[in-house]
Amino acid sequence: MAASAINFGTVLHAEDNPWGLVYEQAITENVPGKVNIHPVKYSLDGIEIAANVYTPAGYNPDEKEYPAIIVAHPNGGTKEQVAGLFAQRMAEKGYITIAADASYQGASGGEPRHTDKPYFRINDIHGMADYISKYPGVDPQRIGAFGICGGGGYTLGAAKSDKRFKAVATLSMFNSGRVRRNGFMDSAMPTIQQRLKDASDAREKRVTTGEIVFTGDMNLTDEEIEKLPFDLYREGAIYYNRTHAHPNSTFRYTMESLMDLMTWDATDQIHLINAPLLMMAGNKADTFYMTSDAFEKATGTLDKELFLIPGATHIQTYYVPEYVDQEVNKLTEFFGKNL
Repeated sequence: MAASAINFGTVLHAEDNPWGLVYEQAITENVPGKVNIHPVKYSLDGIEIAANVYTPAGYNPDEKEYPAIIVAHPNGGTKEQVAGLFAQRMAEKGYITIAADASYQGASGGEPRHTDKPYFRINDIHGMADYISKYPGVDPQRIGAFGICGGGGYTLGAAKSDKRFKAVATLSMFNSGRVRRNGFMDSAMPTIQQRLKDASDAREKRVTTGEIVFTGDMNLTDEEIEKLPFDLYREGAIYYNRTHAHPNSTFRYTMESLMDLMTWDATDQIHLINAPLLMMAGNKADTFYMTSDAFEKATGTLDKELFLIPGATHIQTYYVPEYVDQEVNKLTEFFGKNL
């Protein structure tokens, strides 16, 4: 099939928005009395974190306390993409929200760049809670957590121990540990030991020579994208590299990170989550097996719900208006009841 057969639809450009936001109907200016965006920076264990805080229309911290929601972005994503979309949409519903770039990624600090280890990603979520709990007008007793794709798996990881989260939600949850260990759809299990050795060798190379080995680069032509075997990778390549591309977004991560990723799993000790839990996914998503597995194992809460979006694939839940509207409505109902 010719490369021109790909229908990109609307292509958004970071340079067209003053905050680099690349989602539909993103804020283009702060208008008094409406939802506003506030770029912030804070220190987390010595690393400078770059985040955006969204405040609701009529925000007045002197007269009212607000519930808050932290939003964790997908693997390779940034705060300006789908995480920003949901942060803005939930601010429109009356919440103070925060979306931060993961440490070692995006506009946040940390070296080596593109380190992608579960401990850091989970600590980023704790760090967002630290920051937003002290934000003017936030009621620290009404904080919720929402994670998308890989951020969803890490949100489950954070919620096992962080009881500040009074309600926990995920969208298109991606269990990074399982996929890095077993391959997508558990297709690479015979090569686990070799990939662990490759990761170990990469660490040794860094220690002895200072050279950083990377994996996950995905700079593909349109024709190569069309030939990818899974909807997740094919549609993800279009979303991240074409229609909603951001200069800080990349699939690249250090090979050494696999030493940590491959020995972690989002469902380990998941029964420790005792807060209300909402897990959302498209019913056509080829990643749904991960949401289904985690939902079944989340036995520590009696208040849990699996919400399926008819007709949606994994990536389509990020941007297709009719799907996003359903997801926002469900999140509003869920957080409204529990925060």
